[in-house]
Amino acid sequence: MSEENETFEDEIGTLPLDAWHRGKGARMVPFAGYEMPIQYDGIVVEHNWTRDQAGLFDVSHMGQLMVTGEKAAEELEKLLPGAIASLKPGRTRYSLLMAEDGGILDDLMVTNATPWIEGDEEEGTEGHWGEPAYYLVVNGAMKWDDIAHLREHLDDDVTLTHMDEHALIALQGPNAATALNRVMRNVIDDSVFMDSLVHDFGEWPLRITRSGYTGEDGFEISVPAEFAESLCDRLCAEIEVRPIGLGARDSLRLEAGLPLYGHDITEKTDPVSADLLFALTKKRREEGGWMGHEAVAKVLADGPAQKRVGLEIDGRLPAREGALVYSGEKQVGRVTSGGFSPTLERPIAMAYIDTALADEGTELEVEVRNKRLSAKVASMPFVPHRYHRGK
Repeated sequence: MSEENETFEDEIGTLPLDAWHRGKGARMVPFAGYEMPIQYDGIVVEHNWTRDQAGLFDVSHMGQLMVTGEKAAEELEKLLPGAIASLKPGRTRYSLLMAEDGGILDDLMVTNATPWIEGDEEEGTEGHWGEPAYYLVVNGAMKWDDIAHLREHLDDDVTLTHMDEHALIALQGPNAATALNRVMRNVIDDSVFMDSLVHDFGEWPLRITRSGYTGEDGFEISVPAEFAESLCDRLCAEIEVRPIGLGARDSLRLEAGLPLYGHDITEKTDPVSADLLFALTKKRREEGGWMGHEAVAKVLADGPAQKRVGLEIDGRLPAREGALVYSGEKQVGRVTSGGFSPTLERPIAMAYIDTALADEGTELEVEVRNKRLSAKVASMPFVPHRYHRGK
């Protein structure tokens, strides 16, 4: 496999919008190798604003990769359990980067970014699809490992480009489309959840994908880093939009029941236990041909020992990652993410518990500060998703 733009950074880095965040009064913390804003006006305030209006998140720490070549889809399907070859141009899919032993190396979004080449009447040429291209967004903490893994396993005829000169902005909330349409002159009017398009906004070439990590309608916007600050200024000039930090991003994704890599899923977690079977299309689940298939098929056949579930916890004391889950005197699981839900005004958590106890409504206990708190298994998402899927 050929590659471009190889750069590895071990020290804490700064994002293109670092000065912009500080100018907005953000409190900065190290996260995924970068200084990032944890909050501006307070996590609960920012959480509620995103649920009611539109929040602007800087997610430029994420890895943005482009895989190109005639065999790009075929090669990606060796490593991802999803159907990549059947993904239509301009559509996005959630998928997993798998290890040989069935563990999850990362979760990611993959978009068929194959360009449409316009025809030229004067030259007598017709429009046609260009070289196959797939745009991947991977987790910031895992991007260097992902790049190394892809480089090792993709064929030499496929090119991997790290788009390290691009920022990534997420605009999330029920009024995200209203604000973005006002700024972008209705460019996303016809789009639905998991649609992706390229739009030249003046001198700013943007990729806009209708997706996000909050459970709300929203967009992720890939923009050349040199234009990121101007774009954020334009978006935040809209009355519905405010900058939002990592703290609210985490509480929003927890309410949405979305797993966080390195916590709710790791390389020791298989997709069956993680309740991510939707990322394994039925045909590929049965036919295999992707890394880790044999190990995952065995878990499917035998059933997982534990499953990722939601927990609703009595009282107001949140259970954090690592808290032990009990059924009677027996430890039956462990919390992987937890916190106080501003929307539900109660503690919620994700945990892995013994499969026999994973049914909704099962009564359990969680140990917090040496106290046993009553809890029960709850369906996820805790707060319903509001993705825009069209009429």
